[in-house]
Amino acid sequence: MAAAEPPACASRLRHLVELIELKAHKDPVAALSHLDSLAAHHPFSCPSPSLLFRLLRAVSESAPSHLPRLLRFLRHHPRCPRFSEAVALVALKAFSRALMPDEALRTFRSLPDIFRCTPGVRSHNALLDAFVRARRWDEAESFFAFFSARARVRPNLQTYNILIRGLCAREQLDRALELLQTIQSGGIEPDRVTYSTLMCALIKRGDLDKALEVFDEMCDRKVAADVVCYNVLIDGFLKNDELDKAMEMWNRMVSDRAVSPTVATYNVMLNGLCKLGKFNEVMEMWGRMVANGHRPDSFTYGILIHGLCESGNVDGASRVYTEMMKNGFALDTVTCNSLLNGFCRAGRLEESSKLWESMQSAGHCNTVSYNILIRGLFENGRVEDAIILWEQLQQQQQHKALLPDSVTYGVLIHGLCENGYINRALQVLKKAEEGEDKILDAFAYTSMLDGLCKDKRIDEAICVYNQMAECGCRPNSQTYNALISGFCRVSKISEAIQFFNEMQSSGCSPTIVTYNALISGLCKAERFFEASVFTREMMEKGFKPDTITYSSLIDGLCRDKKLDAALDIWNRVFDMGDGADVIMHNIIIHGLCSAGKVEEALRVHSEMKRRNCTPTLVTHNTLMDGLYESGDCEKASAVWVEMLEAGLKPDIISYNIALKGLCSYNRTSEAVQLLDDALSHGIIPTTITWSILVRAVMKEGPAQT
Repeated sequence: MAAAEPPACASRLRHLVELIELKAHKDPVAALSHLDSLAAHHPFSCPSPSLLFRLLRAVSESAPSHLPRLLRFLRHHPRCPRFSEAVALVALKAFSRALMPDEALRTFRSLPDIFRCTPGVRSHNALLDAFVRARRWDEAESFFAFFSARARVRPNLQTYNILIRGLCAREQLDRALELLQTIQSGGIEPDRVTYSTLMCALIKRGDLDKALEVFDEMCDRKVAADVVCYNVLIDGFLKNDELDKAMEMWNRMVSDRAVSPTVATYNVMLNGLCKLGKFNEVMEMWGRMVANGHRPDSFTYGILIHGLCESGNVDGASRVYTEMMKNGFALDTVTCNSLLNGFCRAGRLEESSKLWESMQSAGHCNTVSYNILIRGLFENGRVEDAIILWEQLQQQQQHKALLPDSVTYGVLIHGLCENGYINRALQVLKKAEEGEDKILDAFAYTSMLDGLCKDKRIDEAICVYNQMAECGCRPNSQTYNALISGFCRVSKISEAIQFFNEMQSSGCSPTIVTYNALISGLCKAERFFEASVFTREMMEKGFKPDTITYSSLIDGLCRDKKLDAALDIWNRVFDMGDGADVIMHNIIIHGLCSAGKVEEALRVHSEMKRRNCTPTLVTHNTLMDGLYESGDCEKASAVWVEMLEAGLKPDIISYNIALKGLCSYNRTSEAVQLLDDALSHGIIPTTITWSILVRAVMKEGPAQT
């Protein structure tokens, strides 16, 4: 027998064991240090099996990288107790979760030395799982081959489930499905884990029909589906825009007595319905959730607020937000941003400002928050406030608290250009280009180009376009559209076509916007043959002409006095079942009036109203002008009355047309009365107005005046 420990040594031994017990749960790494000290100073003393197991479990959960230290102690200590395979599995599974397959393999091989037990099927599965989790596919297959052919134990269902999970992770779904058939033919019945693993992988691949087949097979084999199985299928169908199939799965789940929808199920439904724009169905599902006693979580509230804001129901979103806070849920940045975006889009800047203040005080403002509010301020004409907010963000940038991103610069440049601050936008662009980070993206450059082109500053636009290339930012279809439209706007059609060719050679696909810009530019330049070529090319590429296309063609043909060809296109639009908007109606009415076919213009006007296409001030002005030109003053006056009855307010163009018509038929006194009416309504006469009246008075002569 070993000699008894001296009293001082025994006291130190007890102290070390007590320290190990004390630290085992809260600080297992420190407990390991005390264990090392115990081994060094008391080599023949060993803590109890229960303490060693508690320490093993604690290290496995919180510090698996330190497990080898404990395993070395167990392996080399002369009095280490014998443990069951269940204890050994704690270490093997910890190495698997920590993606440490080499340590798992070493431990597996040394189980008899470390734990004094032999590896069973569960240990084999744990090592296989370690290889699969670490994506060490060759070793996983090699070990399975050994396991199934030469090991002392045979693979079980868990083994195959691990293999199927690995094959799904490698996107080898055909092999995974073959393995399902193999285990069934070998007399092993798959369980819910088997089927749900396959379903999730098939849904991820987008093969929803096959996933549904697997689900149906599971049900046919009397394997009970849990709520997760239903949830993943419903989510998959909703993400694939297959609402009918999602609702079918929902109804199957509701009728399945073994499962019931959970909060997670409702969240899947609410989120999917919101993304599909089915906001009425969202509110129905929300009511059903509450009626069935499910308490919403923060994700539920976030979905509802986002969905209601997207549908334009900002008041509803605000009520949900208030309820969320009353129920004790903490504010989060994502939800606040959704509501902030809703307020901004609805033009409710006062509520946006109050919410912004609460977000700032709670520390819930991020770069996305700034982007939303800056965009909202620009869209509502609050340019100076948007610039002030941008300057605040720049101050945050100096303190490294928040950094503007590419979206910030895009929103800023776009907002400045849309509000006419082109030079200020150029300053922002140049300052960003001078920075170290290449933060400007195609949207920022395209916004700048579009602003310059709309302002007819084509030379500057070309400079920005060249700088864009130098900064390594690749143009997209919208970039080329802005340039092509800009060149067409200033009648530089050849240059626009050059950019169109460059667009195609660079791999950017033209859009209908591209073709419409070119067709409109060519028609205005009276290059109708080329316009027809581009129209034909557009249709050959699968683009259907829209109202803009037809309007450009009809307008060009009318101005070229080719009214029959214009009417042919006009009739073809309706023959194909397409509708005409008010602009197209106005164009054809103008063309008919210009050709002296006023009665046909009036017929189109009548048809326009029957089609519920409301005539505008331009429509009435055009008809009045045509009727006066044709000498039909009474009908022209009737159009004026109709215009007033429709609630339209005549502008100076309306008055000038009427004045000119009345004066041309020597009804000068009526013209003067009409001028008084214009002045009483705050309409300021132009030089054209006075010119019409002066000519009329001079025509009548001194005696009549």
